[in-house]
Amino acid sequence: MNIARDATMSEPVQIIGSYLSPYVRKVLVVLDVKAIPYRIDPIVPFMGNDAFSKLSPVRRIPVLIDDRLTLCDSTVICEYLDDRYSTPALRPVDVAQRARGRWLEEFADTRMGDVFIWRLFNQVAINPFVWGEPTDEEILDRTLRQDIPHVLDYLEGELPGDGFLFGALSTADIAIASFFRNARFARYRVDAARWPRTAAFVDRVLGLASFVALARFEDAMMRTPPAEHRTMLGAMGAPLTEQSYGTTSPRRGLMRLG
Repeated sequence: MNIARDATMSEPVQIIGSYLSPYVRKVLVVLDVKAIPYRIDPIVPFMGNDAFSKLSPVRRIPVLIDDRLTLCDSTVICEYLDDRYSTPALRPVDVAQRARGRWLEEFADTRMGDVFIWRLFNQVAINPFVWGEPTDEEILDRTLRQDIPHVLDYLEGELPGDGFLFGALSTADIAIASFFRNARFARYRVDAARWPRTAAFVDRVLGLASFVALARFEDAMMRTPPAEHRTMLGAMGAPLTEQSYGTTSPRRGLMRLG
């Protein structure tokens, strides 16, 4: 593959954020697809220190640091990477398709983030294991019966029967698929009989080498207490930063979505 490189970049990009975040996952896949070297500080936003708050004033992940700037917000980061490292392009050339891609990425980051992260993953993983709070069974039941089907009904009419949304892989494909990885952590899989296009699309995109390469780190993190993540990932050979913005005391962020 002919990768367009920026000759001025001398150090790997730094990414702050957990492998388990769909927003971080989106950025890491984009970096891998574009063959951009990176180092990661795999903290969850609840475990960021005061220096992290200065980098991410709303305490969200991911954060990108490179030789030119520091950026928050996964969509802004991915657009920056696509502008600076143009090959392979991850946004359609056609104006209308590019706008549709932006909308579908926004739908993923907001509506799917709300449903799959803050109503599903939050209830079965974050609340009990980070905050020590019990799962709200009413919220979880409503999410499974109403909210997720509503999202999947919409996606079923938007996703292609084969391949990707715009022919070549795009950031919109990556963004949508990233949330289904977290759904699987919560033991939710798309019913292929009810939503066949969506189920097939998710399997295709999550089967890409860039997603598969992250899966072993994600799976190990799901089995390991947050305080031990960095040590465990280092032993597995994850490309860690030399320093961390993490702390051992969780604190809540100002905003939910990233």
